[in-house]
Amino acid sequence: MALSASQVQEHLRGVAAGLLTPLNGELEIEHGKLSENAETLYQEGIRTFLATANISEYHSLSQRERIDAAETAVDALPEDTCVLAGVGGSTSNATELIREYERIGVDAMMIMPPDHTYLHEEGLLEYYRKLAAATDRPLVPYVRGFDPSIEYLGKLTRVDGIVGIKYALPDAVKLGAGVAAGDDDVVWVNGLAEPFAVAFWAEGAEGFSAGVSNFRPEVGLELFDALTNGEWERARELRNICLPYQNFRDQTGTENEIPGAISIPAVKKGLELAGLHGGEVREPIRSLSEEDERRAEELYGELDDDIARLVE
Repeated sequence: MALSASQVQEHLRGVAAGLLTPLNGELEIEHGKLSENAETLYQEGIRTFLATANISEYHSLSQRERIDAAETAVDALPEDTCVLAGVGGSTSNATELIREYERIGVDAMMIMPPDHTYLHEEGLLEYYRKLAAATDRPLVPYVRGFDPSIEYLGKLTRVDGIVGIKYALPDAVKLGAGVAAGDDDVVWVNGLAEPFAVAFWAEGAEGFSAGVSNFRPEVGLELFDALTNGEWERARELRNICLPYQNFRDQTGTENEIPGAISIPAVKKGLELAGLHGGEVREPIRSLSEEDERRAEELYGELDDDIARLVE
């Protein structure tokens, strides 16, 4: 049975781990390994999961694969978890995907950043209204990839069916202004992981999506507790030990000038170093070079040492 809107909101007030998509050498999804990752993260304390998300290579998956991957996550996890699944594209395709997600028991829909070349704020709000009218499951829009007005952010909180907003713009001031302009009953989630956790929390975020916590969840859970308890010095320490690996994710990799190109393979490498399953990536993403593999291993070792020092 799917969670209620208020139950989804309680889960958003926490650490949301992305379920990456393990792919084999033929670039097929390995559902058994996806289940094992979900089960391990649950055992380590994660209760909110993002299936078929950006970090899951959403845009490289077919509609059928998205449904199957989300179903694997739902089936693998106990009832005290919340599974949000990514939805995007045209209104008709998004509605079709929502209906399939409803059928398999997804708790809430994370509406992906718009992939349209040209956008209009009122048109985007209408898009969300039509998706909300198609389902009784809560919606969580993912704000990323464009620079909306504060007025738009306020209006977004007042669309029926929206219970939270995953805010992933590197602008803490705009977040605070959006929170002030919006309704109080919507949960704002930091979509830029641990590096922005302290600043975004101060501006009104109540939870965050995982970065290095996708493969070392204990650091994210400790960071969330520190923020909740107002332990700012400890929160900054925990944030700081995540920065080297997170900064590595922002790099271009080899034969490329686009920032962030190695983000997903870097997290998949972190999963493997932590004893979980990462696997290959699909184009247009590329695997880490040998040099970046070595750098990831060095940074993971440093992270491991810092976690042992700071996290009990």
